[in-house]
Amino acid sequence: MVLSIFSKVDPYQGQEIMTILPSDFEHATLLGRVWRQDIGPSLVTIRSGRLFDITTSQAPTSADILNRDDAAEYVHSVAGEDIGSVDEWIEHSRQAVSRVHANHLLAPCDLQAVKACGVTFAKSMVERVIEEKADGDPQKAHLIRKKCVEMIGDSLANITAGSDEAMQIKRVLIAEGLWSQYLEVGIGPDAEVFTKAQPLSSVGCFADVGLHPVSSWNNPEPEVVLAVDNAGRIKGASLGNDVNLRDVEGRSALLLGKAKDNNASCAIGPFIRLVDENFSLDDIRSAHLVMQVSGEDGFVLDGESSMQEISRDIADLVGQTIGKYHQYPDGFMLFLGTMFAPIKDRDAENEGFTHKIGDKVDISADRLGRLVNHVKYASECPSWEFGISQLMRNLASRKLI
Repeated sequence: MVLSIFSKVDPYQGQEIMTILPSDFEHATLLGRVWRQDIGPSLVTIRSGRLFDITTSQAPTSADILNRDDAAEYVHSVAGEDIGSVDEWIEHSRQAVSRVHANHLLAPCDLQAVKACGVTFAKSMVERVIEEKADGDPQKAHLIRKKCVEMIGDSLANITAGSDEAMQIKRVLIAEGLWSQYLEVGIGPDAEVFTKAQPLSSVGCFADVGLHPVSSWNNPEPEVVLAVDNAGRIKGASLGNDVNLRDVEGRSALLLGKAKDNNASCAIGPFIRLVDENFSLDDIRSAHLVMQVSGEDGFVLDGESSMQEISRDIADLVGQTIGKYHQYPDGFMLFLGTMFAPIKDRDAENEGFTHKIGDKVDISADRLGRLVNHVKYASECPSWEFGISQLMRNLASRKLI
């Protein structure tokens, strides 16, 4: 029996858990990946509450399926092997965190590039300005935040990026000494698009997510992640946690790679929900994300991010990522940014939020499901060792390529 949308006791953590599936999963076309012990990575879909392995020589990778014109129809119709219930795989995944080769859920992407857009929400845009001006100092950030709210408030929320109105506001902020490179990509004509992680390096639901130990000010970033094919068509969406080191990025935007791309610092899952007759691009545009961080110290942080408040349309962000200047033959996953910017104090007054080892991060959206991860140092998470060459050898040994 599949986990219901109601809570049930977690036999391993003594806490309550809810389903990782969309609320209407019976009507959803879901594409995922799992690690099968003694076999390797396999593509899966869900039928009647059970996982079916749909890995074939016709489409041996997630990228192959998404590049098909009939991706959703293919997932529905292709024959598959019943490999167990969703319940069983949830239990496998929760127990397999430190055992790399045990049965568990993987991130649903494989060969796709993992790209991300930053500063796509007005609220987070102001936070990025604060990070930059504070040089990674939480106390200094508090004072700057107060000034920015007095100066800017919510006036940027409904501005169209690149518009004449946006350029007028840019001139005002420059005059006040508050202009920033983050505001440039937030309301200017060009979106920020960067590489979040390498193909196959993302972790899945229930995996540990990693922090670089050099950081003392960091946070999760709950985001919708688009699955885009090699022609720039949006084929589906998933949930993501763009783990971010705020102090590192705050010191210099040139440290973005150090702040963003560390072992296990990118989580995607639990599945890609494909666009079909029951799930449209407008459903992605209206997605509402809810996040809770719960610490072993009893601290709880709640947050939300509504796609309805994004400053640039998803089609615009995809168009600024792929085109005649940038090609992705295996497609790409695209993080869309977040309006979530945590300022709730955790330890000391005015020092805001930062992760602690052992934090549980729970990100959910009604039509996309639930992504759960636990925080460790990147050096303590399982090392990323299964890359593209290993995947090709594995598929060849199984006579799938």
